[in-house]
Amino acid sequence: MSFRNSFSDRYGRDSNHGGSSRTFNSRGGGGNGGDIRLTKPRWDKLKLAPFEKNFYQEPAALRTRPRSDDEQFYSSNSVVVRGKSIPRPMLTFAETGFPDGILQQLTSSFEKPSVIQAVSWPIGLSGLDMVGIAQTGSGKTLAFLLPAIVHIKHQAKLTRGDGPIVLIVAPTRELAQQVQAVAQVYGARLGLRSVCVYGGAAKGPQQRELQRGVEICIATPGRLIDFVKMGVTNLRRCTYLVLDEADRMLDMGFEPQITQIVDQIRPDKQTLMYSATWPSEVRALAEKYLHEYVFVNIGSLELAANHNITQVVEIVPEFEKHDRLLKLLQEITHGEDPKTLIFVETKRKADELTRWLRQKGWPALCIHGDKAQSERDWVLTEFRSGKSPILIATDVAARGLDVDDIKYVINYDYPQCSEDYVHRIGRTGRCNRKGTAYTFFNSMNARYAKDLLDVLKEAKQEINPKLYEMVDMARGAGKPRNRYSRWKGDDNFASRKRPIEQTDCYGEKRARSGGDVMMNGGFAFGNYRSGGNFSGSAVSMGKSAAAGFGAATQWGQQRAWGGGASGPTSSGNGALAYGGHMASSGTAPITRRW
Repeated sequence: MSFRNSFSDRYGRDSNHGGSSRTFNSRGGGGNGGDIRLTKPRWDKLKLAPFEKNFYQEPAALRTRPRSDDEQFYSSNSVVVRGKSIPRPMLTFAETGFPDGILQQLTSSFEKPSVIQAVSWPIGLSGLDMVGIAQTGSGKTLAFLLPAIVHIKHQAKLTRGDGPIVLIVAPTRELAQQVQAVAQVYGARLGLRSVCVYGGAAKGPQQRELQRGVEICIATPGRLIDFVKMGVTNLRRCTYLVLDEADRMLDMGFEPQITQIVDQIRPDKQTLMYSATWPSEVRALAEKYLHEYVFVNIGSLELAANHNITQVVEIVPEFEKHDRLLKLLQEITHGEDPKTLIFVETKRKADELTRWLRQKGWPALCIHGDKAQSERDWVLTEFRSGKSPILIATDVAARGLDVDDIKYVINYDYPQCSEDYVHRIGRTGRCNRKGTAYTFFNSMNARYAKDLLDVLKEAKQEINPKLYEMVDMARGAGKPRNRYSRWKGDDNFASRKRPIEQTDCYGEKRARSGGDVMMNGGFAFGNYRSGGNFSGSAVSMGKSAAAGFGAATQWGQQRAWGGGASGPTSSGNGALAYGGHMASSGTAPITRRW
């Protein structure tokens, strides 16, 4: 079998890649965690064993440091801290007072604490609840993990049947695995055990690890709830809770699962919540679950990108994206193989673009929510090692990737909200490195132009003059919906409380129940119709019509499905019709069973 044929066999599959397709698992949540609620313990009727959570003692090295240094540190790093009895930041590792094994690992890996670590460590060690707002790649994992390790060492040892002492909840399996990798390194220094549980992988190995007893559990919401329901583990010993990337969990529809999990943990626990943004929904979550918390913000509270990233926005029509991508890859490689992450909007497009680049000789692989866990792990290993330095991804990987040396991010498709734009480009410029993000933008994205312009201005980036034209184009059309309300279409999709997932179709979003409607992207089934994000000619599917792509152009072709003929001819390769209907003049009908 030729390389091209074998590659097509592997990457040409549109669905059922194994593992987690078509279920809640595909977003990392795992299992059926949202279907049957857990019973909330009557904490007021239970006698809870006392526990310690304040272990902070101001080190001598910190006591001798002038307080003016604190103010200088806060000012130079745009740090805002609000709350009661706030301990001073730890600016050097010598000021932390961590156990020797931890200090040895830190000093061998880093020169000094990151900003979020310097502020978070004393707060975490003091037993205070905390909200930390900081950009991706800022060192948040160690910010909450090292106080967690100290917390564990001051608790009674686990006995048979005990659940974890520390619980870290993450939105995606990639992020959970990233935290687990760090927990294994630092936990091993003090003989602590950790486990990572997530959907899309076999339950057996995860179940056995939990039943052996672990001090630290890193979990995605659905799989954790599954194990609690099964009696595999419990959260009665948990006294230190971390909600990592809380904004992302809300964005993915996990608030009901978060509620179930928090209800299983004693109310006097210590809770730390980290987020890249601070919208009203995240604030409400903090007010609901945290008590007299310390608020820490690094940088602007407005939507802002990492200033180590050079942002380049190019106005590229849909039908020119292929050619521009090839030229851009040639420009940035210069005979080298820098790690490059390319974001697209749908899983289908990720597969198609990967095949196309491979056929052109580029070493590309792709990752998205329908990939089996074993395949996802293999792809990430190939990417991290540099064997396949080009990775194509959907937003399911936007925050889960822990690769420090990504040099370029390319937004082939602009995301569905500008917050996701910031998270995407945050995959480069990590750990104080420099990075570059290229974004293909066109009239289909005009309603996001104002937000994008604000991000570019805040980061003092060079601005493409045509972007101002896009802002003018979008005026009068109304402000784009924010990340937490973007599913509100004509048929009241906002009332659907179930988590949503990417689909293989270009329409991108579908209800979890199995496809009675297609959300957000202009496609509709039956008598349902979404708000439609795309302007141009109509594409028909069944009884309903939805907006097309630009000037009826997608990948240089115009297409129609089901019982209709295509509209105006498109530029490029001509128009196609699926279902046996004639396309534009001069093109023979091409049929495909959908």
